[in-house]
Order: sequence, then structure tokens, then C-alpha cells
Amino acid sequence: MRRRDYRKEYKEYHSKPAQKKRRAGRNTARRRMLKKGAVKKGDKKDIDHKNGNPRDNRPSNLRVSSQKKNRGWRKSK
Repeated sequence: MRRRDYRKEYKEYHSKPAQKKRRAGRNTARRRMLKKGAVKKGDKKDIDHKNGNPRDNRPSNLRVSSQKKNRGWRKSK
């Protein structure tokens, strides 16, 4: 089993401007839902963007879901 090269991964993916904006959008959504009281820190919940666009933070596009459900959708076919 190969070990992950985190430095390379950051350089080639996480540091790109487009990815930084997507991450900032996800963080903004989380903060808005925290302020609204829909989630709490450490509650094992994710903020799901209904249309899949993390930069679209309209209230109608956000919903609270479990980590398992939100992060597991890619696996099921």
C-alpha cells in the first residue's frame, strides 16, 4: 500500500485558486448554519449543497445531513 504524499496533493490540488474558493464556500455554509442554530460544533453533521455547487450558499440550497449520507453518495451506483 502506497503512502499519501500530502505535500504533492496540496501543491497539485488544494492550493489551486478554484479549490480554495470551493473550500471557502463550504466553510461559509457551515458558519451560516451554525449561526442559525441548525448544527452544532462536533455534532457529526454536514451541510449539504442540494445542487452540488459549494459556492451557491442560498438558504434554499442548503440542508443538514449526516456525514455518512453526505459523503457516501459517491460510492453508491
